[in-house]
Amino acid sequence: MTHINGTQTIDAVPTYLGRGDPAGRFANYYPAWVDNLAPDATLEGSMLDGAIQGADAVRTLVGGARQMYDRQDFNFAGPGGDNSFIEDYTVEIRGRPLGAVHLITFNAGGQAQHIAAHYRPLTSLMFFSRLLRQRFAGTPYAQHFRAGEPEQT
Repeated sequence: MTHINGTQTIDAVPTYLGRGDPAGRFANYYPAWVDNLAPDATLEGSMLDGAIQGADAVRTLVGGARQMYDRQDFNFAGPGGDNSFIEDYTVEIRGRPLGAVHLITFNAGGQAQHIAAHYRPLTSLMFFSRLLRQRFAGTPYAQHFRAGEPEQT
């Protein structure tokens, strides 16, 4: 385990508790990469087991998840290098805070090829993963999400 001298985390406030973008820079933000997915695009992340492949599958899961957000506040959305894009945002789902960081990598043709979606804190992540399993019940996507009933809030 790495220890960095001088760091203090006792009083740290997690970013997922914030409301993001007080200046309103991202008020009308829409993730354009969702409309420009490579046919064999992949999605993986902390919310699911394994990876999802195919533009339609990725679009279905991303859209289905976004529809469940009670609110979404972006902290940052922009280039992360020559062929990638980063989104950092917070959401609320049934009163629970959830922070997200997505790294979208583009192929040589400029299409979104790979999406790595990471969420925090663990309790909200597991709660949301269970909700997504319920939402996608009866589809091949459900098996990628956590089983069990979401705890009530």
